[in-house]
Amino acid sequence: MVASLVRVLGPRHLALAEDAVQDALLRALETWRFGELPRNPAAWLARCAKNRALDALRRQGTADRTAEEVGRALEAPAAEGPAPHAIPDDELRLMFSCCAPELAPSAQVAVILRYLCGFSVREVAQAMLATEGAVEKQLYRARAALERAGALYDVSDPDQVRERLPSVLEAVYLLFSEGYHGAHPQEVVREDLCGEALRLCRLLAGLPAAAGPETQALLALLSFHAARLGARVADDGSLLLLAEQDRSLWDPKLLDEGYRRLGASAEGTLLTPWHLEAAIAAEHARAATFEETDWEAIRKLYDLLLEARPSPVVALNRAIAVGMALGPEAGLRALSAIEDKGRLSRSPFLDAAVAEFEMRAGRADRAARALRAALRSARNPAEEAVLARKLAACEGPG
Repeated sequence: MVASLVRVLGPRHLALAEDAVQDALLRALETWRFGELPRNPAAWLARCAKNRALDALRRQGTADRTAEEVGRALEAPAAEGPAPHAIPDDELRLMFSCCAPELAPSAQVAVILRYLCGFSVREVAQAMLATEGAVEKQLYRARAALERAGALYDVSDPDQVRERLPSVLEAVYLLFSEGYHGAHPQEVVREDLCGEALRLCRLLAGLPAAAGPETQALLALLSFHAARLGARVADDGSLLLLAEQDRSLWDPKLLDEGYRRLGASAEGTLLTPWHLEAAIAAEHARAATFEETDWEAIRKLYDLLLEARPSPVVALNRAIAVGMALGPEAGLRALSAIEDKGRLSRSPFLDAAVAEFEMRAGRADRAARALRAALRSARNPAEEAVLARKLAACEGPG
């Protein structure tokens, strides 16, 4: 809905589009509970949002003819279809449009996540390993730049699509990640976000200007991860770690798509971080059991990934692979060597990894201490439950 409104309003009214959609949703909450739902709830919401946006423009009393022009555009019937070479999806088209050349890539991604994917500022900050204050400033500057632009950039040019593709792929990846292992306080897994990210990535893979090896690699990665969604939550709603999952529940069609897309990504000489992450996911998918995982192969892939995309998260995952391949002491040394650990402090994963290797090394007291620290950083009840379960096993009876 936001994407559709911004197509008409233009980026100068990006905040207005978001407010209008929120107003429409609130109006629905206020009115629908007192009677029957509209015959077409989606159309009702879209109409309400359009009316709210138009009313706001009229109240502003703009000196130019903005309100009148937008009113005509809002009332106009939908076009027969996208123009030749156009991106055939409102949301995806707007993602590319928001990647204005004057914005830094991180700002482009932040704008997409905030205004098109519906992330809160807190969720954007967590996804990008930044502080909320830094994200607020970045969004303010980015929105001002888009408002000054006044109109959507033309992204029917294949060269522009290719230029802006990296930021769009990054946003799609972070959208999926938030659904897969984000910090939502109520929902352990948000399959709607994962499904939307898959949909967008498949659209990209069908767009000639965007269907290159990096897109195929990202789609392979998302497919491998999406295949596990049905096995990540137990019957009681608790989160299941990879070692605890029933692999017979992994979706074979999505696994097949992952392998097929990974093969397609190997055309040419381009090697991106998406290729390496997809190859790591493929190694997990190939293992019939957790114990049969080829951790040495995964460690080598993480070595390459850390070179290609150095970050504390990649370093953490690499350290875990080191510990699984070479033993707990090697894992602890790798964890200790991670630079910029402060960026990992807003999640429990570093302390949980320390606890795992301390336990494997036979030091239950140190493992328990690390798990208590991890519990203090847990972002939702699901993470708390997993860590509490591990702490109880670590402390033993009594």
